[in-house]
Amino acid sequence: MRSARLRAPDTEGRLRVQPAAAVRARRRDTVVRAAFLTPAAVYLLLFLGRPLVDNIEASLRESTATTLLRGRAPFTGPDNHVRLLASDEFWRAAAITGLYTAGSLVAQFTAGLALALFFHRRFPLGRLVRSLMLLPWLMPLVATGTAWRWMLDADDGVVNEALRALHLVTSDVPWLTGTQEALWSVVLVNTWVGIPFNTALLYTGLQAIPPQTDEAAQLDGAGPVRRFRFITWPQLRPTAAVVLVLGVIYTLRAPDVVLALTGGGPAGATQTLAVLAFEQAYTQYEFGRAAATGNVLVLVSLVLALIHLSALRRARRL
Repeated sequence: MRSARLRAPDTEGRLRVQPAAAVRARRRDTVVRAAFLTPAAVYLLLFLGRPLVDNIEASLRESTATTLLRGRAPFTGPDNHVRLLASDEFWRAAAITGLYTAGSLVAQFTAGLALALFFHRRFPLGRLVRSLMLLPWLMPLVATGTAWRWMLDADDGVVNEALRALHLVTSDVPWLTGTQEALWSVVLVNTWVGIPFNTALLYTGLQAIPPQTDEAAQLDGAGPVRRFRFITWPQLRPTAAVVLVLGVIYTLRAPDVVLALTGGGPAGATQTLAVLAFEQAYTQYEFGRAAATGNVLVLVSLVLALIHLSALRRARRL
């Protein structure tokens, strides 16, 4: 009798859930979702939201070591942002950031895609090799930078030693001390760090592609290049977009590799916006200007995050 009150046959003789029961089910579903989302929302508010608000507030004040010691940081409005955008140092750092990010992303993505396609084919010890590939990405960046700084040392580095042994150079190459070589050396190291991340995500994307489509194209006589262009790449494109956006965000905000290798030198040749913000805060003690530089990075990262979410939605529709 109770089930008869909850359910009633529709015009076709099938059971239909009463609206009240459906409403209660939706409410339970909403409560469960809120219970899972609340801890993450609290974490974001405490550890990301509050520091972001404090950073914006600091960028609107004359926050320096002197004003902090006095206990008063006068409100200056957008002055820090205006001074930042009017400085040649900012635009030079922005240009270097663009070169550093573009060079790293192109190299990381190209190498990562090639390795993902290679690992997509089964071969002995494939799982072990894929696991070992993650080591450069899992290592602490400070340790990675220190090791590469030793290897790229102009006088005693193993890279110059190997090049001299192969008679490819006649004099020491200033990998980290030359104004022309330093930036590309940093790009090389950042590429080495990021290749495993790109490989792992692109390999996952390849695994999600149904193999039947590639096999059908192969039976129709399509070669490897045509199969990749017309079958693999269109289905891999959403994953590739996510990989590129995440790579840009990470490269923009992380000064670790540059600081460990060159510290932004020589003569500012590797001073990215993240390194500039670090130096403004912890070398010049201009916390307001550093906060303004950080706001620029946050704004760029926010735009890219929106692109990332859009790419994820497109990937789910496929």
